[in-house]
Amino acid sequence: MNVDYGHRPQQWSHGFCNCGGSLCTCCLTWCFPCITFGQNAEIVDEGRSSCLSHSVVYGLLWTIHSQWIYSCMYRQRLREKFGLPEEPCGDCCVHFFCGPCALCQEHAELKSRGFNPSKGWIGPPTAAPQVPPSMTK
Repeated sequence: MNVDYGHRPQQWSHGFCNCGGSLCTCCLTWCFPCITFGQNAEIVDEGRSSCLSHSVVYGLLWTIHSQWIYSCMYRQRLREKFGLPEEPCGDCCVHFFCGPCALCQEHAELKSRGFNPSKGWIGPPTAAPQVPPSMTK
């Protein structure tokens, strides 16, 4: 058994229920979740597909109440990319029961890691990621 006591798992930069720390993003997401999802997905895809295409697919799936399946796949990809835990429950449950909260948390996570989802994919972040206060000594 290989145990690494010096390694701490990554944590989400913002809690699930605090709107990602941005009232503007929160309001936009509750009114137009397809926009926030498209912005997040473009960054997770590293620009291989556009915000518009993700937004359209999300919107079409929303009409048949299946958008949560699409968005939970991107939450899983984001978590794997940054080594984040599956919290507060499984990715699909999070998006099924409170998609807007999940989208706000994911948006805030990308911002805290130096990306600006509102501007789209412009390459890897140049700013150093912000360290949450809970992770400092």
